Amino acid sequence: MDIDSGATAWVLTSSALVLFMTPGLAFFYGGMVRSKNVLGMLMQNVFSMGVVSVLWVAVGFSLAFGDGGSLIGDLSLAGLGDLGREGFTLPGYVDDLALTIPPVAFAIFQMMFAVITPALITGAVADRMRFAAYAVFIAAWSLLVYAPVAHWVFSPTGWLFALGALDFAGGAVVHINAGAAALVLCLVLGRRKGWPATPMPPHNLPFTVLGTGILWFGWFGFNAGSALGANGLAAQAFLNTNTAAAAGMLGWLVVERVRTGHATTLGAASGAVAGLVAITPCAGFVGGTSAIAIGAVASGLCFLAISLKTKLGYDDSLDVVGVHLVGGLVGSLLLGVFADTSVNSAAADGLLFGGGATLLGKQVVASVVTFAYSAVVTLVLAKLIDLTIGLRVSGEDEDRGLDVSQHAEVAYNM
Repeated sequence: MDIDSGATAWVLTSSALVLFMTPGLAFFYGGMVRSKNVLGMLMQNVFSMGVVSVLWVAVGFSLAFGDGGSLIGDLSLAGLGDLGREGFTLPGYVDDLALTIPPVAFAIFQMMFAVITPALITGAVADRMRFAAYAVFIAAWSLLVYAPVAHWVFSPTGWLFALGALDFAGGAVVHINAGAAALVLCLVLGRRKGWPATPMPPHNLPFTVLGTGILWFGWFGFNAGSALGANGLAAQAFLNTNTAAAAGMLGWLVVERVRTGHATTLGAASGAVAGLVAITPCAGFVGGTSAIAIGAVASGLCFLAISLKTKLGYDDSLDVVGVHLVGGLVGSLLLGVFADTSVNSAAADGLLFGGGATLLGKQVVASVVTFAYSAVVTLVLAKLIDLTIGLRVSGEDEDRGLDVSQHAEVAYNM
């Protein structure tokens, strides 16, 4: 294995950027909840950095990238002991797929994806999930849902990878996966007390804007780092990431202005994140103005999806389903339209670049399978936890807020 020091430095830097996204997500969500629940939200996100990191080193990476077959890895890489051995090669990463970074660096980079994915779910269940239940759920979900899906899509030995479905940085593995779990979990938990009749506005929009900035910044590591090298593909992914975020923000504000008569700060933040979500699977496979189209289309569709939740009666507190599930689906499917082999020869051409509908069909398969698997396993986990230790806080604790009832703390002492 020929190690490229520049590529290694970039991937390690990107790993730090992706880890920084999780506290950014905590602020993004934390500003959107009521003041009595802000520490509860911050804690749920930060906790993911602890528990998932330990599980990833222990068994998660091995399940995702071990050589167990097409459905899941094995335990041969548990503890990551072999990764530092001279001459060690990860299963499937040979020939054109050979890594130019140390396997340990690759494991670190992938760890940060594993950390933030279950943290995304917290926005859907805000204000009403017991911390103990969340702790058990996130540990089990990371091993039983995230690791297998990561193996299918990201590992060269996974069946969706072999099928030819594309996912540059996690449209299916991260966003569809977490979005499906968020939808199921908020349905099992039920509505917040008083929703939708009682207004529950964000308590601190500056927190949300700060979180948006951190997420946008960290997303360059998320997407451009997925090139696994300091090269032209990383630069293209970086450019696409910024372009789609900008187009997503502008698209959301236009739709919001037309629909409600106002362009809001929350709308600007939500639109940027919708654009970032949608470009994630596409970042290293598209070029030109495709990122503008992907960001703008996704933001409009995400806005419309959020407007349907009250009509459909599900309480997705902070719009995880509307932004991450819908945005992930839109991005994954639009990749089948805009993929361009002149940008990345390892891809396949999409519908608009002479490839026909073949890639689009594979993207549909990957999206549907990921959604279905995540939804079913999440439902089983949620029901088991609810039957044993209980999933939802009591009505009294919900009234008091999660900060006091779950953590015996208050965010603001006024």
